[in-house]
Amino acid sequence: MNELIKTKSVMNCPKSFVLAVNDTLNVIGGKWKVGIIASLLQRKMRFKDLQEVIEKITPRMLSKELKELELNGVVKRIVQPSKPVLIEYELTESGKQLSDVIDSIIDWGLNHRSVTIKKD
Repeated sequence: MNELIKTKSVMNCPKSFVLAVNDTLNVIGGKWKVGIIASLLQRKMRFKDLQEVIEKITPRMLSKELKELELNGVVKRIVQPSKPVLIEYELTESGKQLSDVIDSIIDWGLNHRSVTIKKD
């Protein structure tokens, strides 16, 4: 029932729907951001941990993407006052709310891959 209400409200406000989709894609769009968010859904991570988990991302690109995610309120950078200084990244509450979105993207991707890629 709640889904039906959401669908009806979207149909009545298509401009708001398109704006919301654009806003979301501006925040999480790109080659690396969804992977970063998915990794941080598991746990807090250091920069080096993220580099190891996300194959083929360069340190420069990882740094850029983390800064953008931080500016958009999805990731927060935590500096531990230890020696040496320990810097960790974790999702904000807003970032954690992307869990269902990430799960849906994964489900769609697995299904799409199985349908479109022929198995040898």
